[in-house]
Amino acid sequence: MYKDLLRQAFAAMRHDLRKTILTMLGMAWGIATVVLLLAYGEGFGRAVQNIFENFGATAVGIFPGRTTQQAGGNKAGVPVRFTSSDTELLSNVVPLARYMSRQIGKDGTVQVGARSKSYSVAGLDPSIQYIWNIKIGEGRFLDDQDNQSHALVAVLGSQVKTELFSGMEAIGEYIHINGTSFQVVGVAAARMQEGGDSDINSTVYIPFESMSVLQSTKYIGGYWMDSRGLDHDKMAKDIRDALALAHGFKSDDRRAVMIFDAQKQLAQFSIITLGIKILLAFIGTVTLGIGGVGLMNIMLVSVTQRTREIGVEKALGARKKDILFQFLSEALVITAMGGVLGVLLSYAVSFSVGTLTLYSAVAQNAEAGDIRLIVAPKILLISTLILILVGIVSGMFPAVRAANLDPIEALRHE
Repeated sequence: MYKDLLRQAFAAMRHDLRKTILTMLGMAWGIATVVLLLAYGEGFGRAVQNIFENFGATAVGIFPGRTTQQAGGNKAGVPVRFTSSDTELLSNVVPLARYMSRQIGKDGTVQVGARSKSYSVAGLDPSIQYIWNIKIGEGRFLDDQDNQSHALVAVLGSQVKTELFSGMEAIGEYIHINGTSFQVVGVAAARMQEGGDSDINSTVYIPFESMSVLQSTKYIGGYWMDSRGLDHDKMAKDIRDALALAHGFKSDDRRAVMIFDAQKQLAQFSIITLGIKILLAFIGTVTLGIGGVGLMNIMLVSVTQRTREIGVEKALGARKKDILFQFLSEALVITAMGGVLGVLLSYAVSFSVGTLTLYSAVAQNAEAGDIRLIVAPKILLISTLILILVGIVSGMFPAVRAANLDPIEALRHE
């Protein structure tokens, strides 16, 4: 039965081949539009994810601020200062955090030979490499031994190395930070940056414990930790409650301690990305619907031209559902062939376009933040479902009309 239906469908398509091909091309254009728009949305989402991963997608920063509420005997406006005792406190409050790092920073004059420039100098624990997702271009990053021995070693940001060494080898050489010698053990790979002298590629990383030769480390500038697998709301509440108790401020005083959570920021962007994907899918469906209107039109013309044929089939015993399936199958065959052509066209366009500029328009080393048209399997699945829906809706009306024709009137049709 199904073979007969397909045979009849192909025979009917060959009867008016030009209209069939034009209709098929319309469906192909529509489904290609759907696939490419969904691929754009998927590429946009991946680009946003890459941008966050460049800076550490699971990083949580905890920074001291200034109280805005009275608490106990303390008045508002008192600065909160983190000390080394807070390190153990936070480790106990968030025991499941895989990595934690102290941070203290200052601007320092970095000199190599006759060249010198002011850069941001950051004293950090070695685990910051995993929290901030720092990639190493040359040498190695700081390790626990460097921290424990107060080693005077440094890892340079890519821009620091370029400006101070001008292509010469930096590993093993010495730099002078405010007059103190540090040996270069590594150079970080270039990271995404939006320019300026305070960007992350213009940073010198040294062990936290070694920062004491440049300034006092009694007060800690902030903490960073990895939040992978943690309940973010509970984590933030536990941190605020513990620090409020230790430093004498109210736990609901948001200005006293500021918490930056990259995952929450990413979640907000994910909602925006989902909205963009839904909008693009809607636009693509409307575009495909235009092709569906063309399909409906040619099928209605076909019903009119084959009215006598329908009458003969009914006179020979064809039931309504047989006529309905006959014309619906013709519509679905045209839809399917147009769909295959459209998918092939979308692959050709995605490969030829390559990447579309997004973040690299405003940032350096940001090619990973550009949009790649990703024709993923789930996009093909969604596009196929949309195509089937449009094909059924477009073919159903002409098929129902054909099935409801009166056989006597149909046989009289000239």
